[in-house]
Amino acid sequence: MSSQTTDDQTPAAAAKLVLSKGDRRRLEKEERRAREAARAKQVRGLRRFFAQVKADRKATLTRPGATGWNRRGGGPTGHIERPYELQGTTVQLCGYWPFIAGSGAELVGAPLGKDLRRESLVCADPISWFVGELIRNPSAFVLGQPGLGKSSLVKRMVAVLMDWGIIPMALSDARPDYVDLFRACDGQVIEFAPGRSHINPMDVSVFAAALAGVKDEKAREEGLNDLRTQQLSLMSGLVAMFARRSLDPHETTVLAHTIRSMDPDLTDPVLIPDMIAHIRSRPASLRNLTLTHEDTNAYDARVQGLLDALIAMGPDGQYKDLFSKPTTAHIIPGKPVVFDVSAVGENDGVLMAAVQSLCWNLGTITVATEKIVTKDQGLPQKHYLLIMDELWKVLRTSEQMVYFVDSLTRLNRGRGIGQIMITHTMNDLKLPSQAMTDIAWGFVNRSEMVFLGGLAPDEMGNLENVFALSETEKSWLTEWTDDSGRVTGSEKRPHTGKFILKTGKRPGLPFKVHQVHAEIAVTNTNSAWEQGTATTDDESGDLV
Repeated sequence: MSSQTTDDQTPAAAAKLVLSKGDRRRLEKEERRAREAARAKQVRGLRRFFAQVKADRKATLTRPGATGWNRRGGGPTGHIERPYELQGTTVQLCGYWPFIAGSGAELVGAPLGKDLRRESLVCADPISWFVGELIRNPSAFVLGQPGLGKSSLVKRMVAVLMDWGIIPMALSDARPDYVDLFRACDGQVIEFAPGRSHINPMDVSVFAAALAGVKDEKAREEGLNDLRTQQLSLMSGLVAMFARRSLDPHETTVLAHTIRSMDPDLTDPVLIPDMIAHIRSRPASLRNLTLTHEDTNAYDARVQGLLDALIAMGPDGQYKDLFSKPTTAHIIPGKPVVFDVSAVGENDGVLMAAVQSLCWNLGTITVATEKIVTKDQGLPQKHYLLIMDELWKVLRTSEQMVYFVDSLTRLNRGRGIGQIMITHTMNDLKLPSQAMTDIAWGFVNRSEMVFLGGLAPDEMGNLENVFALSETEKSWLTEWTDDSGRVTGSEKRPHTGKFILKTGKRPGLPFKVHQVHAEIAVTNTNSAWEQGTATTDDESGDLV
């Protein structure tokens, strides 16, 4: 046999020509085994594939799979066709896809309800949108007339965020609206009212004890200094409220020196009766600070106004021992907390302002202290959500609360705190002076997320100063306040729970909140009217 190959012969064929007969048989046998092994491998792969398909179909008998339920009408399929993709301008593609309206909001945040136009799910809350970089500041503002579901909207966000690890703090619940929700979620409820509890405004011992365990000496000293500063600032503000005037410089000095000398380490809280007795004893240090030295009569005259305010706060004053005994309950760090101040008389502006100042300061001190402690221990920082419902009450108690809320709205992002402010209308933010009004309107301007419920037509002018409202959005807001066209036997209040979500000057997202049955018991703000009346239909899912 010739060993030469022709041009059309392959290398393998050429190799066989030069092999012996036995070698050719061995080579053919190896090739046959390779083909059989490849076919066997392919069969095993197909068997595994079909076994997996069978297992998946069996699993979908009790739960839906990626392609639907494995039952009649369930829509199971073994193949999902890839959608056909096109890219071009609206004019070019309108024949392929005529639905040129924009899509809904991203599914980020607490599920709130259905889009009124698309019936799609609407998800939103200030913290989730901030973390998802949809907004630049973790803040939200809720506006709407009474009874249209503002509190229920906020409680939905609070309940979901609480489950996601965010710690809510309702630091001045005046109605109260949040007590039932926080109790149901195993939160802390602290009640402040004359004859029911006590709160020592100078007691920061719990926070000082927490800072004492911080290993970083610099961080510990900075935390204690900030704690002392906030303690003195709070007490000066409270005394000024009861004096109904600003304190003179020497009065502030006497107050600060007395607190520092009686509680140098922040571990032994001073009580107001003890402070009054100390100032009345005319110690040499206070006489030197007031520049009266040996003239006791001059000293008494210099501290008389300060003593008058302290006596009004003390056990002989109008509020008895509310501020004159050790604090009844301290905030538990890391636990949801609500301050129930509903028993404080709404007409007593001084007491309401004092209690609110105390509650807000205690909340901010708690957050600041825990931030230092968790950082020192290498623990993840906890995030808080402040709820400011009935904001108009807070702002009208005193100018101090206006400035206090203003500082919160500016600094919370750096502290890891989100906030939700709720009030009825923009007119609630019109305060006695134009300067105070401008500060209050700034709260709305700095809120990246605004929920607008039903509002009166005369509010549209106020809103246009902040948002770019379309005529359609204006008609929605005014229509949602009118229930006159309701058909008998239909939904109780068809527009309850309807809001427009505005972010900046972009078009708003209209939606309606839908409650689940478990929420109804803790969101009913009309419970005071249901005692002795017929029971309501709790299965309706309507907002209250």
